[in-house]
Amino acid sequence: MAEKTLAGVSVQVNDEGYLEDMSQWTKEIAGDLAREIGIDLTDKHFEVLEFIREKHANDEVLTIRKVGNSGITTIKELYQLFPGGPLKYSSLIAGIPKPSSCV
Repeated sequence: MAEKTLAGVSVQVNDEGYLEDMSQWTKEIAGDLAREIGIDLTDKHFEVLEFIREKHANDEVLTIRKVGNSGITTIKELYQLFPGGPLKYSSLIAGIPKPSSCV
């Protein structure tokens, strides 16, 4: 576990950069996490992030298909929003643990 400063706040992250305490998440922290991987967040990104956080809070298993069929985005658009690892990066930015379906 490492300490990192995001949006002026000291947070604990694991070895892969995921927040250890999802209650520390803010939109500003999300913005800093996204910028670190080269993503500029839009309103559409935040819609997806809120959906992911809600599903995680309800202990639902997250998959690319579930997010892509959410009515918020399509699978194709999810890949465009979070290139190189849509579920991995969206989860990291959303402040939730890495889904088990991600490598």
